[in-house]
Amino acid sequence: MNLSSLPELDRRQTQIAIESMLEKYRIFKTITFEAREASTTYSYTERFHGPTHVIADPTASLAAHNVDVPAARRAYCAAVESVVERLDSREQQLVRERYLRRDEVFDYTVYNHVFDPPVSKDTYVKIRTRAFYKMALAFKELNMLSLGPMLKAASKTKKASTGVLSNIR
Repeated sequence: MNLSSLPELDRRQTQIAIESMLEKYRIFKTITFEAREASTTYSYTERFHGPTHVIADPTASLAAHNVDVPAARRAYCAAVESVVERLDSREQQLVRERYLRRDEVFDYTVYNHVFDPPVSKDTYVKIRTRAFYKMALAFKELNMLSLGPMLKAASKTKKASTGVLSNIR
């Protein structure tokens, strides 16, 4: 893969997108799934029209929901964990300590107390930016994230102008 083919992403938009994905991960890990139960009594529903020939099976749909939702949550968490495992060691440490832990940890705590030796705020931001860029590309490859809103304005106009020129020729 050519390095010039890597997209230029807006740092702030990338950070917002990745942090929201990591927050979803944290929610899935900390909040337990409550299985739905079928109602045993049915209420009368007045129907003013003829039969719709649709068969409803609420018990089957509840059973499917109770199986599919936890499986989707586990798959999402496994995908996030696999992406984090592919990062460099300092990037992994940053993401795990700051975003994947159950308790709320602040940035200054990570760069002052978790990193050994401690790093400056600017170095911390560089490590986080690199990690988020790599994670955004990995999530895009897994079809979990669209890079469209995160592309820099210059690269959007460049792609649009090259597309117009190629259509004219």
